[in-house]
Amino acid sequence: MNAKPAVRPARPSFSSGPCAKPPGWAPEHLALGSLGRSHRSKLGKARLQYAIDLTRSVLRVPDTHRIAIVPGSDTGAVEMAMWTMLGVRAVTMLAWESFGEGWVTDAVKQLKLDARTLSAPYGQLPDLGSVDQSTDMVFTWNGTTSGVRVPNGDWIDAGREGLTIADSTSACFAMELPWEKLDVVTYSWQKVLGGEGGHGMLILGPRAVERLESYTPDRPLPKIFRLTKGGKLIEGIFQGETINTPSMLAVEDYIHSLEWAQGLGGLSALIARCDANAAALDVWVQRADWIDHLAADPAIRTNTSVCLKFADHAVSGLDEAGQNALVKKMAALLEAEGAAYDIAGYRDAPPGIRIWCGATIETDDIEALCPWLDWAWQQERSQ
Repeated sequence: MNAKPAVRPARPSFSSGPCAKPPGWAPEHLALGSLGRSHRSKLGKARLQYAIDLTRSVLRVPDTHRIAIVPGSDTGAVEMAMWTMLGVRAVTMLAWESFGEGWVTDAVKQLKLDARTLSAPYGQLPDLGSVDQSTDMVFTWNGTTSGVRVPNGDWIDAGREGLTIADSTSACFAMELPWEKLDVVTYSWQKVLGGEGGHGMLILGPRAVERLESYTPDRPLPKIFRLTKGGKLIEGIFQGETINTPSMLAVEDYIHSLEWAQGLGGLSALIARCDANAAALDVWVQRADWIDHLAADPAIRTNTSVCLKFADHAVSGLDEAGQNALVKKMAALLEAEGAAYDIAGYRDAPPGIRIWCGATIETDDIEALCPWLDWAWQQERSQ
């Protein structure tokens, strides 16, 4: 039996959502004056507006874009955009992992849109140059379950006719986003900033607002999806007047994360932390002979939800079911040792492990994790 590594990660939480809290987080650091108060009270609305203002500052969202706190996490925000805005023109759906495939299902089977699907296997991107810019476009900026991101926004025409709807839940606060190319951006609090689940963010550019005010879908819209009244945008939604009741505890936790990010130096500092974590993990991947990146091309490889697969020679003779069983055993072993929590790859992805490298992770913990991954591999393969 190989010896256990001498050092464990100080914080072994490497889940890709909900993700690790910011370093030093503790309940007593939260401002709790809004708890037990109405979200429509002067204080409640002020805290919600403050969360929106901090979001704009840290993410560098231009004044041309509106920001709303919406129900249902990132999923709710994407669904809200699709149900209220799509149907005017044909739509191109891009999918290279499970969540993108989910939006395809909604577009084709639920909304029954005139949709063209461009897809690629896990670890790859479809041909972005073939996207018809006269259509609306729905895509994930960063595929949380595949570890693949679009490299930039160069493939999106500045003079495009259609809207761009970018599910950016594991990209916001970790990557530069070209706001002038994005009409709708969505994300959730529990990813890069380590906030709590249940709430989503919907960011609308001027072209998205124009669509909302000029188009009335022929489908019924649930109350929590309704962004207009009498053909005009409900501006209050973008000023802290949420559609339904938010958790003020989760709001205060989100505010704490944003203030932590500001204290680091804002977006540039957050991106640098993500890049450093992903680079430290990559050093180990290049050295280990049993593991590979699922995204072979570094140009499209994420710096947050890094997805890894077994090297072909390392699992020769082991079918997919056998590899999935191996993943479960390794993940359980590492959890029992207190060395890593929740690192099994997504259930629909190829067998492998997934390590969150977002901004709330410390690089020292990534470096301490790597010998434990080697140890778990050797333990299970020696059985």
